[in-house]
Amino acid sequence: MPPAGRRTAPVGELVERARAGDSRAVARLISLVEDESPLLREVMAALAPHAGHAHIVGITGSPGVGKSTSTSALVSAYRETGKRVGVLAVDPSSPFSGGALLGDRVRMQDHATDRGVFIRSMASRGHLGGLSWSTPQALRVLDAAGFDVVLVETVGVGQSEVEIAGMADTTLVLLAPGMGDGIQAAKAGILEVGDIYVVNKADRDGVQTVTRDLRAMLALADRAEGAWLPPILKTVASRAEGVAEVVQAIEDRLTWMRGNGVLTERRRSRARDEIEAIATTALRARFAHLHGDARLDVLAAKVADGGTDPYAAADELIAAL
Repeated sequence: MPPAGRRTAPVGELVERARAGDSRAVARLISLVEDESPLLREVMAALAPHAGHAHIVGITGSPGVGKSTSTSALVSAYRETGKRVGVLAVDPSSPFSGGALLGDRVRMQDHATDRGVFIRSMASRGHLGGLSWSTPQALRVLDAAGFDVVLVETVGVGQSEVEIAGMADTTLVLLAPGMGDGIQAAKAGILEVGDIYVVNKADRDGVQTVTRDLRAMLALADRAEGAWLPPILKTVASRAEGVAEVVQAIEDRLTWMRGNGVLTERRRSRARDEIEAIATTALRARFAHLHGDARLDVLAAKVADGGTDPYAAADELIAAL
């Protein structure tokens, strides 16, 4: 809900302003998403006809590999080609306020005054997978607002932070020398996540070792005939070295996906996951009210007394709802 005294413009007006390039309108729409506003359904309905055009690029990797620096460098490279770029940077949550601990507006100051760039930090709020629960809806806002490319920077990949693979059209996995990333890649499912691998900080010792180990692990992966073969690129993002090659690889990947029907299938799969998540959340909300319900108490007594089993009781409860 908006704070007291703060009026929310009509949804249709916000959407039109966002599509016209009004950053404040885009920010307000994303805030409605994050706050689970009662207007959320209306917002999504208004955005739906305009979405489905942006190329969503996920950027993930272990903490310290230079994700924010690489994201900033990619923004600069895309802006040089005239493309509008949206950035969603998912940060760890403050245990006190629930907000993002790290501010990507601070880390990407070079783009702060560029009207063709929109940067938003989103708190993960404890959600596993390296993303925020509201990321899919926030992506739809940026897509419908007319951004050509949307970069999604995750919290940091680990055992569970691989959700970005299902959220993005193309996923970049960043690694760096001297960080044990060979082991990290093997244990965290990185081989299944990445479409493009980028060894950042390539001016450091050990870059050849990381590249060799990564190439060896990718060679072991079981790939169907004609499948995309992930390239391995080297960058020094702080100096924008190798960034143009990364952008070209992203574009090559997009062309390949369009030509093989992979892009359409990925987006349909993403829509299926989103629908399922919304439906599951709605069902969970309905069941949340059952605690203390007389029907549940009666069934619990039957199970405890051996009159029925918990599966039969659960089926009876579901049928009654």
